[in-house]
Amino acid sequence: MHSIVILNPKGGCGKSTLAVNLAGYFAQLGKRVALADCDPQRSSSDWLALRPESEPTIIPAGFSNGRIKVAARTEILIIDTPAAIHGQRLAGFVKLGQSLVIPMLPSPIDIRAAERFIEELYSLRHLINRKVRLASVANRVREDTLAAARLDVYLDRIKLPTGQKLPYITVLRASQNYIRAAEKGLSIFEFAPAKTTYDREQWKPLLRWLGG
Repeated sequence: MHSIVILNPKGGCGKSTLAVNLAGYFAQLGKRVALADCDPQRSSSDWLALRPESEPTIIPAGFSNGRIKVAARTEILIIDTPAAIHGQRLAGFVKLGQSLVIPMLPSPIDIRAAERFIEELYSLRHLINRKVRLASVANRVREDTLAAARLDVYLDRIKLPTGQKLPYITVLRASQNYIRAAEKGLSIFEFAPAKTTYDREQWKPLLRWLGG
């Protein structure tokens, strides 16, 4: 089972949007997908409740006391995490995943918060005790804006505490397609391809990274 954790302690960065769209993508590929909604806001759970029965099944995964319960033979587990988690609780969520995706918004406040988060994450390595694949995604970006350009430059140069470059995977634009999909319990990958071609192209680098 491949477990993917969507994680950033900063609220409002689009963790749930990434989580549900990843779940929808793998489900329409025919994978057995489970979605764990660990956020008290329950955005991913609300999305699942809206999901049409005609679409590929995504199974809700139980979460209690830091443990996730998934159905037998689950192939892909997507974990949507809450905001404002630090210390032991942060380490606990990281332990649940094999791949960690960090969505970041194009604002100076969010960029600085993300940098502090990555430093904290590495300070907790002794609690995690294993390697985790780590990558960042620029999310909800309004293209051709100064803020977007600053985020692109920052993410391209940010270093991990080890001195290595943080993998910067892709930029996902602020698109109405995500809002329309969320209202129907769908992912953008379950709309007609002609309507979401540009958005799908932006996802390709992240999907390749997760499949590697």
